Amino acid sequence: METRRLLHFLLAFCIVFFQASQLTAEQIPVRHVEGVTLGFLAVRNLDGQVLAYGEMKQVVKAEGGPVMSDMQLHFKDGSFYQEITKFTQHGKFRLLSDQVVQKGPAFKQESESWIDASTGKVTVRTVDKGKEKLTNKHLDLPEDVSNGLIFTLVKNVDPSAPETTVSMVAPSTSPRIVKLNILPEQEKTIEVGFIKHKAQHYVVKVKIEGVAGVIAPLVGKQPSDMHIWIVKSEAPTFIEFEGQLSQDAAVWRIEVTAPEPDPRKPKVKIK
Repeated sequence: METRRLLHFLLAFCIVFFQASQLTAEQIPVRHVEGVTLGFLAVRNLDGQVLAYGEMKQVVKAEGGPVMSDMQLHFKDGSFYQEITKFTQHGKFRLLSDQVVQKGPAFKQESESWIDASTGKVTVRTVDKGKEKLTNKHLDLPEDVSNGLIFTLVKNVDPSAPETTVSMVAPSTSPRIVKLNILPEQEKTIEVGFIKHKAQHYVVKVKIEGVAGVIAPLVGKQPSDMHIWIVKSEAPTFIEFEGQLSQDAAVWRIEVTAPEPDPRKPKVKIK
């Protein structure tokens, strides 16, 4: 009898949790139009050691056309990470497709994932101990699905809002939709030489719905929080990220960097 009551309680809890998260998800309005850009990145562990260098480029091939962003990270140990994202920005940001490749010893598992937001088709290829597994699944994707868009979206959320929620596909051998709760935190000061700017800090929390969300923290499967810093200005700009690139990756820091023809050039500092 007690077991039945507990099951009924968990079922009711999961239904309420699912309905509440559905109501709070939203598409982010376009406050800052994305354009052509190229930036250089450095990946560090939490001890500050450089693990990889990379670049993030973005192109728009026609006025009003879709935007394509391509982030590539090349690790010192030969590992490689790439995410190619296509989206539109007609009033609100809308994902078209997202493709992620990760391979090498920096990751516990080699994998590729493809998300077609127009059809809801999610394909995941994993390689574990030399054995390849291909998963195809159809998901009813909400309009606010945000894979590959988080750095763009945080530049456009309302920092005065206590919380902004969007959806994301967690690609794995069992793809599912999760929620990302974006919360503004205390801003910081950044310095480039004697120039100072304010940087808005956002914490992004992953919320897994249903029974899986109840179990995940108990079995060590709850993803870590992500931290993102954006320069506050008329041209908000990403400067730093801390979190996991995938569920099986370590927590790393990704920060903007620049070519150094002069090694004495001052670094960007966050206080």
